[in-house]
Amino acid sequence: MTINWRKSSYSGGSTDEMCVEVGDLINGVGIRDSKDPAGERLDVSTAAFAILIDRIKQGEHDRA
Repeated sequence: MTINWRKSSYSGGSTDEMCVEVGDLINGVGIRDSKDPAGERLDVSTAAFAILIDRIKQGEHDRA
């Protein structure tokens, strides 16, 4: 299965050091570090990813 990885439109571009990429999987969403595309990835369900995005939008994961 080929995964089409994409960065957020909020990313600063190819030199952004604080970026993750997401890719659609058969049973969820893959999340990986854009600086290490060959490294490990986190696979989560679509529901868990939706909850994560909602919490990010609410500011729950903002850095102090």
